[in-house]
Order: sequence, then C-alpha cells, then structure tokens
Amino acid sequence: MQSLKSDALEPTRADLAALSTGQRISKLLPVYGLPILAVALIALFSALFPDSFPTLMNFSVLIDNKAVIALLALAVLCPMITGKIDLTIGYAIVLWHILAISLQVRFGLPWYLSAMIVVLLGTALGLVNGLLVEIAMIDSFIATLGMGTVLYALALWHTGGRQVVGELPDAFTAIDTLSVGPIPITAFYVLGVGILQWLVFEHTPAGRAMYAIGASPRAALLNGIPVRRTVILAFVASGTLTAITGVILAAKLQIGQASVGLDYLLPALVGVFLGSTTIKPGRVNVWGTIVAVIVLAVGISGIQQFGGDFYIEPLFNGATLLVSIAIAGYSQRRRRVVRPKTASVEASTVNAVIQPN
Repeated sequence: MQSLKSDALEPTRADLAALSTGQRISKLLPVYGLPILAVALIALFSALFPDSFPTLMNFSVLIDNKAVIALLALAVLCPMITGKIDLTIGYAIVLWHILAISLQVRFGLPWYLSAMIVVLLGTALGLVNGLLVEIAMIDSFIATLGMGTVLYALALWHTGGRQVVGELPDAFTAIDTLSVGPIPITAFYVLGVGILQWLVFEHTPAGRAMYAIGASPRAALLNGIPVRRTVILAFVASGTLTAITGVILAAKLQIGQASVGLDYLLPALVGVFLGSTTIKPGRVNVWGTIVAVIVLAVGISGIQQFGGDFYIEPLFNGATLLVSIAIAGYSQRRRRVVRPKTASVEASTVNAVIQPN
C-alpha cells in the first residue's frame, strides 16, 4: 500500500524566506490550491444560480447531507495515517444504523442504551480489524473488505431484506435534527472530531508515531514505537467513529435499510485521498480531508443545479478518486530526491518525524 504512506511536502518558513513573492506563491499554490478551488466553486455557482445556490437553506442541506461522509472520511483517516486502509466503514455503517433503530423498535431498548451498544460493537469491530491486520498479518485491504462483506451479510440477515421502521423518540432524532441558528448540529460534530484529531495527530507523540509508522513501519519500530499496538488502536478509533456515525445516520434517516451505506464508502475514500493533495501535500491530514469533502459537496451540488442526471454523483466521485490518487502518488514520488537505502538512515528520518516542532 505504497500510496498510503505519509510524508508532507509543504514548504517551511526557511524555504519561503529565501524566495521572491512570485516564487512563494508558486510554492504555496499546491498547498492551498484545494481551499482556493472550494472558494472559487462557491463563487462560480453563486454567480450562476444566485437564487438557489448561495442561500442558507442550500448550505444547511449540503452540510447535513455531507456530514456523514465527512465523519466517515475522518474515521478511515485514522488507520490510513499508519499506512493501512479500513474498508469496513462503508459496510459497518449499514449494520450500525440498522441496529441503532431495531434495538429500539424491535427490542424496546432506550435510545441511549441502543446507541451505546452500537458504539461498543463498533469499537469491538475495530479491535478485530486491528488484530486481523497486525496479529494475523492479513493485508488491511483484504481483511477489512472480507470483514465488511460479512457485516453486510449480517445486515441483510437481520432485516430479511426489508426496512426497519417504527416510532423513534424525539430525543433520538434530535441527534440529527437539532441546529444552532441556521447551522445543523452535524456541522459541529464534524468540526469537533476534526479539531480533536488535529490535536492528536499533529500535536501529540502518539499522532507523530502514527505518521512515522505510515512513513516506514520498520524505521518506526527501530525508534522504539510500538507499531502493532498503535495500528490496532488506529483501527479501534476508526471502528468507534464509524459506529457513532451510524447512530447519526439512523437519527437522520429514521429508517433502517441495507440498501444505504455502501454509497458512502467511495466518497469517504475520495475525501481522504483528495485531502492528501492539499494543506500537507503527500500526507493524509484532517483539514485537507474536510476541505476535500467540501469541494465534492459544492461541485456535485453545482452540477446537479445545472441539470445533471442521477449518475453524475458516482461518476464525479469515481473520477475524482482516480485523479486524487494520481496526484497523491506524484507528490509522494517527490518526497525525497534520494530515498534512504538503509534502515539506519530510515530510522533517523522517522526519528525526525516524531520529534515535536
């Protein structure tokens, strides 16, 4: 999984100090190109559709619709930082949102107890995924794809292929329907998770250790980083956040059905890969991921207002995934002029990664 390795290419202050203004702009443009694109798209579609696009209602709908994708993207970001991938997010959210509803309407459990059970099951799933990858030594792509397929089968078995419907308490649906002024509460979920992850990944030894593992597991191990334990915890975090997102999706849809969920997998992966091309190019990162989801949301919304057909969204997501992976791969090939040839050199490189700024 070479494409998942992390080593940011953003210029340092020392690099920029010796450059002219034009050269600084050319250096910073790849770093902040995606946020600039997001602003440009908003301005473009606002000018083209002044009566429908730049409205509070439209932006509220965009935020609420894409919050689940953003949260799933942040979930898959956790193991991806360590060079692993978790494909169960697209399958697990199917089962989790169904269980969050069926535990209430079929088994009569209180909504908060149902939500707690789902989150605990998500944490357990993350642990199992981590053990499969690090202890059983199964490639993360294969392990999580296989586990995800099992979860999807369980969802089909549990529902019998039918919808799970019933009366849900207002306190449960309020998880999604609440708003702060015109801003949906789901926006604050994404912002809160993003800030927490940014603090952990960028400003703690544990976060720097995760990036070091993504850069070189062998060198990280030589530097005394507990690689297996760290990767397993990354999967646990991914599983937990996916389950929380499943509860939010259940409160949003208020119906459990196995036909939803898989549509969220590709956009979440697109968000992470596309996000690795900005803010910290060549490294998957929190704010790049969130900006990428915004670009996807604005782009798809604008195209649909042009009158795009129903197949535009998957077409747009698939094409963007291919482009973003190509750009990310190019960025990573520029990581070093000469790649380290020995473990000792790799170890010194990773040691520099894990040192605080």
